[in-house]
Formats: sequence, C-alpha cells, structure tokens
Amino acid sequence: MDKFTKAAIMFSAIVAFGGFVFGLDAALISGTTGYLTSEFGLDDLQLGNVVSAPALGVLLALVVTGAICESIGRKKTLILIAALYIVSAVTSVIAPSYEALVAARFLGGLAFASLSMASMYIGEIAPAKQRGKLVSTNQIMIVVGLTTAYFANYFLVGLTTNDPEFAKEIGLLGNEWRWMLGVEVIPAVLWGILLLTVPESPRWLISKGRIEEAKQALSRLMAPEKIDAEVEEVRNNLKADGGESLSIIDQLKILGEPKFRLAIMVGVIFAAVQPLTGVNPILFYAPMVFEQTGIGANAAYAQTLIIGVVSFIFTVLAIVFVDKIGRRPLVNFGLAASVACLLMCVIAFQQATYTLDAQDIATLVAANSSLSADSLQTVIGVTYSDDTQFKTALAGIIGAQEFKAVENQFIQAAVSINATLVLVGIVGFIAAFHISIGPIMWVVFSEIVPTQIRGVAIPLFALISSTISYFMQKFFPWMLNQMGGADVFMSFVIAGGIGFILLYRYLPETKGRTIEEIEHMMAGKHKDGEPKKSASLITDDEEQRKATS
Repeated sequence: MDKFTKAAIMFSAIVAFGGFVFGLDAALISGTTGYLTSEFGLDDLQLGNVVSAPALGVLLALVVTGAICESIGRKKTLILIAALYIVSAVTSVIAPSYEALVAARFLGGLAFASLSMASMYIGEIAPAKQRGKLVSTNQIMIVVGLTTAYFANYFLVGLTTNDPEFAKEIGLLGNEWRWMLGVEVIPAVLWGILLLTVPESPRWLISKGRIEEAKQALSRLMAPEKIDAEVEEVRNNLKADGGESLSIIDQLKILGEPKFRLAIMVGVIFAAVQPLTGVNPILFYAPMVFEQTGIGANAAYAQTLIIGVVSFIFTVLAIVFVDKIGRRPLVNFGLAASVACLLMCVIAFQQATYTLDAQDIATLVAANSSLSADSLQTVIGVTYSDDTQFKTALAGIIGAQEFKAVENQFIQAAVSINATLVLVGIVGFIAAFHISIGPIMWVVFSEIVPTQIRGVAIPLFALISSTISYFMQKFFPWMLNQMGGADVFMSFVIAGGIGFILLYRYLPETKGRTIEEIEHMMAGKHKDGEPKKSASLITDDEEQRKATS
C-alpha cells in the first residue's frame, strides 16, 4: 500500500469519526431519561420531545444540507457540522430548563447530516478498490459510538452508586444527566480539529472550475503523474452527468412513471418499515424498557451494554456478508427474526402480573417519605394483569407526577415477569436489525433508484424514514404508559410482519448486478425491450441457478 492510499484511508477515517460522534449523541440520551423526568418534572410527551428533538432537527437538515455542501464545499460543511455538534453538546450540558435542553438537542439534530456528508466525501476521495469498505466504516463508527455511550452511562451510574462521596466531590452526584451528555463534548471538539487537516473534495473543486486547487488536493491522494489524467476524467464525467441530469422539478414530474414505480414502492416500504419495527425507541429508551421488567436501574444500565456490543458485532457481519450472501436473503432473514424476537417480548409482557403485599408497601414507604402507607392499603394483595392497570391505579392514589418519581421502585417490587425472555427478545431483535434492515436499507437505496430520479427519490426515502423515526421517539413514553408493554411491542411485530410480506414479495436481489441491469430489472424489461418477469418473482433460487449456470 503506497503513501497516497494510506493518506486517503486516513482522511476517510477522520471524516468517518463523525459517525462515532453521531452514535454518542444519539445514544447518550438513553441514560438520562429518569434524571430528566425527575429534575424538570416532565410528563411523557415532554420526555418524548427531549429525546426526539434531534430527529426533528434532521428533517430540516435533510432539506438544506445538499445546497450548503454544493455552495461552500464538502470540507467546510463538515466543519460546520462539527461546530453544531460542539455547540449542541455544551448547551445541552448547561441547559437550565426543559425548553433550553430541547432547543440544544434540536441544534444537534441539524448536525446529523454528517452521515450523508461523510459517505459523500469518502466516496469522492477514496481509491476505487477501498471505496466500499471505507464508506462502510461510517456505519461501523456509528455503532461504536452507540456502544461507547452505553458504557459511559453505565460507568457514571456505577460511580454514583459505588463511590457516592467521590461522585459528590467531583459534582457528578445530582448532575448525572449533565455528565452523560457531556461525554460528547471532547470527541466533537477532536473531530472538528481533525477535519481541518483533510483536503477539500477534488471532484467538488473541479465542478466549480477551481482546477489548480483540485490538483493541490489530488497531490495528497495520488502520484503526481496521475493527477492530470484524473482531472480530465472527472471533468469528462461531470460533463456526461450534466448532459443527462434533470432538474429537481423535472425529476418530480417523472417520479410517477410506470418504469420507476417498483423502485419507488420498494424504497417507500423499506423507509417506513425500518423505523416502524421500533429500533429507535428501543435504542434510545433502553434503560426505561428494561426497567419495565423490574430488574432495577443499575441492572437496566448493565443490560444496555449487551445491546451496544451486539449492535457492533452484527453490523460488522452485515458488511462482511452483504456481498457474499446478498441483500434479499439478509433482509428476509432479518425481518423474520425481528418479528420472532419482538414476539417474545409481547408474550413476556402479556403473561406479566403485578402484586404488592404488605411488606412491599412498608419497604416502599420507608424508602420514600412522601408516600403514605394508609393510602396504599387498597392495592395490597390486588393482582393486576397488565402494567397499564397497575400504573393507573397507583397514579390515581399517589398522584401522576409523584408516581413518576417512584414508578420503577413500584414495578420492581410488584412485577412477576419472565425478564430473561424480554432480554433475549430485545437483544435478538437488535442483532437481526443490524445484520439486515439497518445497514442494508441504504445499500438497497443506492442500487435500485435510477440515476434520473436519484436526486429526488433518495432524499424522499430519507425524509419518510426520519419523519417516522421522529414520531416513534416522541410518543414512545406515552405509548408505553397508555398502551402497555405488550401492545407496544405487538405494534412493532405487526409492522415487521407486514414489512416482511411486502419486501419478500417485491424486493429483488441486486448483488452482482450493474446499475444498468438493476434499472432494467426494476422497470420489468430486458435490455432489448422484451417483457421480463417482475422483479418480485425473481427468487433466491433463481439467482442461485443464474450464478451457477
């Protein structure tokens, strides 16, 4: 490997580090929900607003990022995004109120455009042989950031429990959520500094007619004797692209043409199904979900570590197998496994019961001076068949806001549930998601969308996915308390089941096909114009026969 390839890999790694910052930003909030609810007196919808604020910010970012990066360049846009991460992290840590925290996290959501920007930049500067793997490092860094966030939260909670005097001395005790969100600050600053060292995208410079600057950038990426030929090739490609490209308005006009319908349908189905399976609520509210099984706060934080490690392992496996096994088998397997694992959670919550005896009440009253033993006598010995009945009864006695502060203690004392089944179900779902519909969705989008409508279709799919993700995150606490664990997970099962049926029917296998072949296949025609079997009927067996014939 020559020094130029090493340099390209280094620059790609620096840009991909933004995925690590994104993973931190997205997952650190999972550890703060209980502390935020207590400190700011949040109801379910307000808590949902705090968690989902970045998802709302990214909706705006999706609209403006493309224009910004075309105007000021890839490098400056990435530096701007790093600055947004820094400002968001710092203002989140010092937020004096619920409203200020929501605003700070919304600002961080604007920086979530780093994901698409990183892939774009790496794709434009990476050597062809390493491009696929280097672009994939962005996804790896996201799950590394997510895993790091879970470990950081667990460490901070453990510190307050195991060494409260030291935690008080350093200002951690009573400020746990601020420390958790503060974990992001140093990585965000480091990323911003490192971005100053990367070159601007030569392709963007050439597209703007800044040839000498492009040659200077290329001198860091390839041998001097190759630069002129590379510049000429990029210029020719840009001319060809410009000659065939359509305006956004023109792309919108042809979006509904019959030859594009299958690609649009598959994209919309994928974009909707991925978030509707519940992955973001599970990832971003992980301790809250585990606490519903009565295992206690510390154990709940410990179990989130399993989620982080499993996410990393199975994302790596997806990258390894996507070009060996294919997109369609992994998606089919992943969705089927997701449904089965989520169904385990449904069964566990359906079979759960909630009963408090006199000793439980005495222990709870002794631990919480605000509780009255007399007022709680009516629930002693009563068995509730689901969590919503149990929570409603106690909230009516204690008061809704007061009950929120002690909810986990009551659940831990009263619940009888197969907690292992819930843990296996959630971990199994996370594994199935990360080896299939998680990373593969973006691979499929990049392959099935024809060049003519790519500028509109892929942002449309991203907008659909992000919008659904926003509402899932916003309303999850409310859904959990109003519908109960069994019904919430059943809604995820239904979404996954419908997604499996539709994608099994319509998703074609694109492994080993050129973009031109995929376009013809999705249009339902051979290259010579003769009718071709619908892509939905191209089965894995047929693909195997073609490969061996």
